[in-house]
Amino acid sequence: MPHVKAGEVNLYYEVYGEGEPLLLIEGLGYATWMWFNQVPELSRHFRVIVFDNRGVGESDKPDVPYSISMMAGDTAELLKALGISEAFVLGTSMGGMIAQQLAYDYPWMVKGLVLCCTTFGGPNSIPAPAETVKAMTEIEGLSPEEALRQSMSVAFAPGYPENHKEEFDRVIGWRLENPTPLYAWQHQFNAVMGFNSEDWVEQIQAPTLLLTGDSDRVIPPQNSRMLHEKLPHSRLVNVEGGGHLFFMEQPERVNREIVDFLKEITK
Repeated sequence: MPHVKAGEVNLYYEVYGEGEPLLLIEGLGYATWMWFNQVPELSRHFRVIVFDNRGVGESDKPDVPYSISMMAGDTAELLKALGISEAFVLGTSMGGMIAQQLAYDYPWMVKGLVLCCTTFGGPNSIPAPAETVKAMTEIEGLSPEEALRQSMSVAFAPGYPENHKEEFDRVIGWRLENPTPLYAWQHQFNAVMGFNSEDWVEQIQAPTLLLTGDSDRVIPPQNSRMLHEKLPHSRLVNVEGGGHLFFMEQPERVNREIVDFLKEITK
């Protein structure tokens, strides 16, 4: 399996398709499998690179404090190792934070941004509702599978796991196949909690597409609206009925928005 050395960690990656490079950055605790509904379509138009952040999947999982800035540095090193000087960058949730940081720290490397279900963080962002926090944290006495089912149920739109049981079961299975160690999940979580781009995000000049699901119960959609107000070259698209994982729920709509936007800014 392909790995590259990014600073002090080895990162697992996969590449699909040809054309201009498009890097996908996943969210907290997720690995490359999360793009199962994106890679087939996006790789028809771009050279798609997916990878595991430090702490998950097949990448190294050092037991040290993580930060979003650190993971953005990992990402920059990955691009350099692959000989990519400039790329489109798509990030979801925590991946959207890493993408913001990458665009700020390495602006010459980011040709365009797609930020999904994310936030600028800090005290002025809109937190997850209490029911979401409860589902994700009150897991004492549950088996790993039970805990995953409870926590992931709120990441989808209400009713989606019940109405799409086969897909929900498949996602749970992928997470159980190569589980994220608790310490690594906690390091990623702490990185998310420590992120705050509010004071500098408006300096990002890359053309940006913001996508949010109006039924997101993890990072409420108001956060994307506030990012849109700060980002000078941004467009906001609301995915009606979409949960936090709206890109899994409505892939045809979401993939079309992504491709159309990136093709437009390439002209």
